[in-house]
Amino acid sequence: MKYLLLIYMNENAMNDTEREHCYGESTQLAQELHTKGQFLASAPLHPVATATSVRVREGKSLVTDGPFAETREQLGGFYLVNAQDLDEAIAIAARIPGAKVGTVEIRPVLEIAGLPEH
Repeated sequence: MKYLLLIYMNENAMNDTEREHCYGESTQLAQELHTKGQFLASAPLHPVATATSVRVREGKSLVTDGPFAETREQLGGFYLVNAQDLDEAIAIAARIPGAKVGTVEIRPVLEIAGLPEH
């Protein structure tokens, strides 16, 4: 089953040196997951100040700068993995460096017919 592991943290939780170390650890984790056939995708995101939100109301697109909601922690990146079950997804999430300073939300991916394969 596919799981999306969403990494939330305060954007100021790490200094530049810590962030570079986190990227190194994350890359190593991605390589290990790839070796096991569990890695599908992963990426950090640009700061929340670069976000744009789109809502469609009454047929009109409403575009605003910034994230949808003001929160203490922002979505900072993600992993998309294959895991046998939630327990295995939890074990992977616990290894994500961002879990040490933020929160990793685990969401099972709903697979629907007709979507293109990557």
